[in-house]
Amino acid sequence: MAEAEILTASGARKKSGAIAAIARVLGVIGRYPTGAIGLTLILLFAVIAVIGPAVAPFGPFEATQNELGRVARLLPPSGSNLLGTTTQGIDVFSQLLWGTRVALIVGVISAIGSVILGTLIGLVSGYFGGWVDEVLMRVTDVAFGIPFLPFALVVISIAGPSLPLVILLVTLFLWRTTSRVIRAQVLTLKTRPFIWAARAAGASEFGILFIHIAPNVLPLSFLYMAIGVQGGVMLEAALSFLGFGDPNVISWGGMLNHAFRAGAMRTAWWWVVPPGLALSLFVISVFMVTRAYEELLNPRLREM
Repeated sequence: MAEAEILTASGARKKSGAIAAIARVLGVIGRYPTGAIGLTLILLFAVIAVIGPAVAPFGPFEATQNELGRVARLLPPSGSNLLGTTTQGIDVFSQLLWGTRVALIVGVISAIGSVILGTLIGLVSGYFGGWVDEVLMRVTDVAFGIPFLPFALVVISIAGPSLPLVILLVTLFLWRTTSRVIRAQVLTLKTRPFIWAARAAGASEFGILFIHIAPNVLPLSFLYMAIGVQGGVMLEAALSFLGFGDPNVISWGGMLNHAFRAGAMRTAWWWVVPPGLALSLFVISVFMVTRAYEELLNPRLREM
C-alpha cells in the first residue's frame, strides 16, 4: 500500500512539474509583445474551434431563406447573415466558425504526429549512428525529394478525399525537417560528460536515449510542433482550395474554393475576405509565438 502511494505521489509530482514547466514557458513567451499577441490570437482561435459550431446560427451546408421563403443567394452582410451568403444561400459566418475547427484539428493532429515521428527518427539516427543513421537519413533525403502537392493530389485521387487522409499526408510531409534538426542536436549531446557518466553507471542504450537525451531535445521538438501547426493549416487550405479536401466538411480553403468555382472572387468580398483573413491571422499568430519561443531557446537572438 505504501509503495503504491509513493508511486502515485511521484506520478503526481511529475505531472504537476510538467504543467508548471509549460506554464513557465508560456509566461516567458507572453512577456514578449509579439508573443503575447500571438498567444492571444491562438487562444481566440482555439475558443472559436471549441464553441464555434455550437453557436453558429446555421449548419456548414445549410441554405438560408429570405422573407419570401426563397434561398437567400449571394446576399451582402446583414443582420440575419453577419457575413452574407454564398451563391447557394449558405451563411458565410457559420462556415467560418465550422472551418476554424477543421483547420485546428488538421494543424494540431498533424503537427503532433509529425513531431513524434521526426523526433524518434532523429533520436535513433543521431544516437546509434553507423548503418542505422545511414538508412534513416537516406530515407529522409528521399522524403525531401517528394513534392507535397503533386504527391498528395495523386494519393487523394486514388484513395478519395477524406480528412484523416489529409492529416496523414500532412504528417508524412512535416516530419523531415524535425528529424534532421533533432539528429544534429543528438550528435552533440551524446558526447557530453553526463552521457558518459550514465553509461559508466550501467544505464542501457535506450535508457540513455530516452531518459537522458530525449528530455534535452524536447524544447526543439515543441518549437517544430508549433511550426507544424502553422504548416498543417496552410497545407490543408491549399489542398481544399484545389478541390481535394474532404467534401463532407468545410474549411477555410474549401470556402475559397467554392467562391472561386462560383466566379465570386472579385464580386463577393464577404465570401472571400473572412476565410483569407482568418488563415492569415492564424499563420501570423503562430509565427509570433514561434519567434518568441525561438528567442527563449537561443539567448543570442535577444541581443539582435
